[in-house]
This record gives sequence, structure tokens and C-alpha cells, in this order.
Amino acid sequence: MKIRLLLLFIFIYLNAPAQQKEPNQLFTAGVASGLMGGLFDGFYPVGQLLKKGDFGLGAPDKIDGELLVFKGKAYQTTASGKTVRLPDSHQASFAMVNFFRPVSSVKINRTLSKAELFQLLDSLLPQQNNLYAIHISGKFRQIKTRAFPPVENHPYPTLASMLPLQHFFQMEDITGDLIGYRLPTYMDNTNIAGYHFHFLSTDQQKGGHIVDLSIAEVTISWQTLQSYTVVVPDTPAFQQFDFHQNRAEDIKAVEKGSKH
Repeated sequence: MKIRLLLLFIFIYLNAPAQQKEPNQLFTAGVASGLMGGLFDGFYPVGQLLKKGDFGLGAPDKIDGELLVFKGKAYQTTASGKTVRLPDSHQASFAMVNFFRPVSSVKINRTLSKAELFQLLDSLLPQQNNLYAIHISGKFRQIKTRAFPPVENHPYPTLASMLPLQHFFQMEDITGDLIGYRLPTYMDNTNIAGYHFHFLSTDQQKGGHIVDLSIAEVTISWQTLQSYTVVVPDTPAFQQFDFHQNRAEDIKAVEKGSKH
């Protein structure tokens, strides 16, 4: 009887959902410096991505806009400004997700600029070398987002060279959710160090990568992540890509939407 119970417990453990086994793990599909250098072809299915996390962000196939994962659903904001739900068959070119289980939260009822918000987050998240998943939900006085247009022909350009092609979207007095991370410097090039947020409006009609914002009344919740894994594309383009170039400056430019 004891042996049967032991075998049953082992079976349950091995077949438990991923979030129970790795609740504080960041899963990344792709390499950030590869995305910066033009690895835009999708390779990781959204359906598989959602098995690795219910919260996150990334880039769609052919860099067609911006990707966001929230409450177990994936969304794409295209360069037209339209936001749509992504099917499981869609292939992401880069993405990071985790199972969001916040351990702390705070309510903010005052106007803060993007710089002031990041200063506040720094005070709430004091360990500079930790990995943090961050959810900011509520009312925003203004939000400016962007989305890249899709690429069409090989060879693809670098993402930084596409900055003049960005499409910007300005929203005022809007409610929604910021989905994002603060990752440490040692993860740059492999991932994206610093703060990185994508937006989804409450009606799920608007979104994009955050360029600027001003909060009004929000709740900030966060989770410390304790490990991360990276799945690399099994493609000829990835195998032939030159990773010797440090693309940290390109990552910073793309992140803020400008080289200046």
C-alpha cells in the first residue's frame, strides 16, 4: 500500500502543471540581441508559450507590432493600432513569460511621470540584481505606445534601423494594464535589462510598447523571479547569426523608441 501511494505521489508531481513546479521562473523564447540584429521570423508557437506562462511580452512573427500575454491570453498590437487576440498557431519571434503570482502590491493615487514611476519602482524593488515581474493596473492620464510595421523581404534590417518606421499611439484618460519586467544588467543581450512594459487597454482594443506615460490611480503588484530559461531557435538563420557584436546600445534605443 505504501509503495502504491509513493508511486501515486511521484506520478502527480511529474504531471503537475508547470506553474506548480516552477512558479518563479522566467521563460524566454529567443535571444534579444538576435531580435535586435534581424531575427524576426517566428519560431515559437503561442500555444506552447502559454504553457510556460500566463503573463509576459514579446515580438510577433515578422516583428509585426508588439506582443503581450495577460491572464493566459496573447494579444498583438499592429502598426495600424489595432489590437487582436493571437491564435495558438501564431509563432513569436521573441517572448518572455512567467506565471504571475504577486507577493506584494501597493496603491498609488497621485500623478507620476514615467521617470517618477520608475524611481518609485526602484524604491519598491531594491535588489538591483533580482528579476522582477511587474503588473500596473488602473487609470492613466496619458500613455504613448508604439508598434513596428512588419518586415517583408530578406535580408531583414536591424531593429534599431527601423526606429524611423515606428507607429506611435497617444491615449488619454484610459484604463488598462501594464505588463512588464525589470531585469538585471547581466541579462542584457540575452534578454532586455532594465524596465520593459507593454500596455493593454481594459477593452482590449489598444496597446503597444510603452514609450511614455503618466499614471493617475493605479495598483502596482510584483513578483520576484528566481531563475530563467532560454529556448533558442532551431533555424539556419539563428545558427548563422553573428553574436559577437554587443547590441546593448541598440536594445536601449529600441526600448525608449529613439537613439537620442
